[in-house]
Amino acid sequence: MIGAGAVKPPPAKNTTVTSTGRLLMVRRRLQPNLLAMLNLGTSVSAKKQPPKKFVPPLASVRGNTVLISLRGSGVASGEDRNNSRTRKSSDDSDSHSLKCRRRVARPIDLTVVSRDRFGHAPPQFEGVEKALAEGLEGRNLEEVYRILYGRKASVYDIPNDLRKSAEANKFQLSGYVVEAGGEQLRAPRKVRIAAIQNAIVLPTTAPVEEQRNAIHQRVGLMIEHAALAGANIVCLQEAWTMPFAFCTRERLPWTEFAESALHGITTQFLSKLARKLDIVIVSPILERDEEKDDVIWNTAVIISNHGTVIGRTRKNHIPRVGDFNESTYYMESQLGHPVFETKFGKIAVNICYGRHHPQNWMMYALNGAEVIFNPSATVGGLSEPLWGIEARNAAIANHVFTVAINRVGTEVFPNEFTSGNGLPAHKDFGHFYGSSYIAAPDGSRTPSLSRVEEGVLIAEVDLNLCRQTKDNWGFRMTNRLELYAKSFTDAADPNYRPPIIREN
Repeated sequence: MIGAGAVKPPPAKNTTVTSTGRLLMVRRRLQPNLLAMLNLGTSVSAKKQPPKKFVPPLASVRGNTVLISLRGSGVASGEDRNNSRTRKSSDDSDSHSLKCRRRVARPIDLTVVSRDRFGHAPPQFEGVEKALAEGLEGRNLEEVYRILYGRKASVYDIPNDLRKSAEANKFQLSGYVVEAGGEQLRAPRKVRIAAIQNAIVLPTTAPVEEQRNAIHQRVGLMIEHAALAGANIVCLQEAWTMPFAFCTRERLPWTEFAESALHGITTQFLSKLARKLDIVIVSPILERDEEKDDVIWNTAVIISNHGTVIGRTRKNHIPRVGDFNESTYYMESQLGHPVFETKFGKIAVNICYGRHHPQNWMMYALNGAEVIFNPSATVGGLSEPLWGIEARNAAIANHVFTVAINRVGTEVFPNEFTSGNGLPAHKDFGHFYGSSYIAAPDGSRTPSLSRVEEGVLIAEVDLNLCRQTKDNWGFRMTNRLELYAKSFTDAADPNYRPPIIREN
């Protein structure tokens, strides 16, 4: 934020920033990323260059590290394609990098993409919070955080040796505290909830069992760190045991990752951890309903701190946009909006695309949820400007805590795929931007985890804040369910016609 007496820096060459972006001009080099992430608007132009095909590496990317580099065939990756960049060969023979031009900004990451001679991408933009902290200081930084994130959450005390262990194992470990007001007749109802975002471990060409086992080992370590830091409830990301391969529309080998929600190897693995660590675990998996008809579902399994399966819930809304070709694998849930009572509170799971539907959040809250988890898998070129808004809005509107969790990294598949949208064939979704966060009923929220690194986010929250906010704002009292019940019933009739009033 620039104070009244501050000198406004000149705009960068070939860059025009709208008046709404003046807040962020303290750091010109961060403008495009910040403006895109915050959806404030920007315009960037440069000379046109002829398009050039690029062969991406067949590799999985965790944060800023390419784990495997196997030369594949194809054209520009999904992330670069989503960002509408056109590349040209560099004159720099040492780096053999590929440069690009910037077009008129869209609500996506605008980091310049250059690649070395192995085809490896440079570091991604790491996140809004880090950029703000680098570009602002003092009261300006505090006021920007207050406006963007509400009241500031205090830092949760995590033992230093645990932090060092997480750092040695190359994942973030962050914690915050969200307080409620003191009451005379009710004791605080404090619970520590944790979100885990992870990348795949092995390339997508590795055998299915090896991929799953490697992810189990990696995420198991992260769960143990969360529990040692005091977490009571841990939620993992959507389809956490596998690459998010539903873009490919291929059946094998991806459907082999599907397993029983009740007796599958992943549920067995997590049940032991839950019992050992005395934690509740929410495990979103690709389910095969072996007990009924072998049909595949996108499911979250709720495992109690005793290691037993309390129940399961399924994805209510299935995307049909861009590369998200999920409806060719599974359909919408028939289980409604179940809420699960655990030792630590009443929880629900709104899987991924359901966060775009306000009534979906509302029904979980009406059914008694105090914490609603939103395990997701979404990419920067599609949803990033929406990400920090939707779960936070749901927390406010429904007087609940919400936990938005996204996977991280870029997953490259063996075969090219298209999605009927006119774009060239490609081998990856784009960059899964992480940025997991926790929002409170009063509209405050924690900072996000990184866009590029794996991480564990813990928040110690007081569930009394749900009722306190309900009393303060009264949204539950004034929501007029009877009015909307009739309107929804009418609108669901195939013969319904909107009652638009027109001039005679």
